[in-house]
Amino acid sequence: MIINKIALIIAIIGCLNWGLVGLFSFDLVAWIAGGPTALLARVIYVIVALAGIWCVSLLFQKNEEHHVHHHA
Repeated sequence: MIINKIALIIAIIGCLNWGLVGLFSFDLVAWIAGGPTALLARVIYVIVALAGIWCVSLLFQKNEEHHVHHHA
């Protein structure tokens, strides 16, 4: 599903931002949006959080791609 891929991409972007915070004390989202409390930054943080929550559901989905039947 495309929503799964979008959620994963957003979650990965969020992870990279947290990596920057941890390694360099640099919050790219806050820098782009005008500070960590700016409305745009807060919206981005919420979108990343929702994407991460969506990704939790991926842990419980059965992977249909691995159930391909081969006929001889």
